[in-house]
Amino acid sequence: MIGGIHSDLFHQERLLLNLVDVKIKLIRSKPEFCLQGTEGHKVVLEKISLLVRKVRVSPGVILGHVKALEKETAKYPINRVLCKVYSVPHGSMSTLQDNIFVGQMPKRIIVGCVENDAFHGTFQISPFYFKHFDMNFIGIYVDGQPVPHNPLELNFDTNNYIKGYYSLFSGTDKFGQDQGLFISREEYINGNTLFAFNLSPDLCNGDHLNLIKHSNLRLEIKFTKALPQTICVLIYAEFDNVI
Repeated sequence: MIGGIHSDLFHQERLLLNLVDVKIKLIRSKPEFCLQGTEGHKVVLEKISLLVRKVRVSPGVILGHVKALEKETAKYPINRVLCKVYSVPHGSMSTLQDNIFVGQMPKRIIVGCVENDAFHGTFQISPFYFKHFDMNFIGIYVDGQPVPHNPLELNFDTNNYIKGYYSLFSGTDKFGQDQGLFISREEYINGNTLFAFNLSPDLCNGDHLNLIKHSNLRLEIKFTKALPQTICVLIYAEFDNVI
C-alpha cells in the first residue's frame, strides 16, 4: 500500500523553508475499525517508509527568502480540519446540538450518521457506511439563523431526497462545474448519505481568505421513525487558518 498523509499541513501548496523542524506522529486504528470480515484478523506492519520530496531552489530565491524573513515570519494559509462526534440514543426521533462551534465559524461542514458499533469498531460493519436512518429534517443555524439556506426537509420513503444529494455539489463548490462526485443518486441512499454546507460569505471555494466570523453554530436533525439503535452524528468542518 502507498498513500499520502491526510494532514492540514500537507494539503497546502507552499513549500517548507529550509531548517524547519517537522515531526510526524502516526497512530494506528484498532483492527475492528480498519478491517471488515470475520473476527480475529489484524494488520501486521513489516516495513514502513516515509517518502519526502525535496525541491532544489535557486540561490537567488533562497537569498530573497532570507531577506524577507528578516522583516517578518513565513506564513502558510491552510485549511484546518476539525471533526466532532455526537451520540444519539436509541429510540430518539430528533437531536439538537447547541454550541457545536463557538468562536471562529467553519467555512464548510459535512454531516453524516453511522451506527454506534461501526464508529467504535466492529468487523461486521464498515465505519464509512453512512445511512439516512429515515431522516426527514436537517438544519444548520448560526446565531439562531438558518445557513446557508433553509433547513432541508426530506422523505426517503418516497425518494424525496434530491436536496440532500444536491448539497454535496453546492457544499463542495462542484455545482455548475465540469466535475463529478463519483456518487450516483442510487449510491447516495445506500451508504453515502452525507450533507454538505458551504458557510463561506461568498459561497466560493477559492484560495483567498475570507473575513473570520465569530458566532455560535447549532445543528438540528429530525427522524421520521424512532431510531432502532444508537447512532453517531459525525461533523467534519474546515476552517481558514494561517500558520
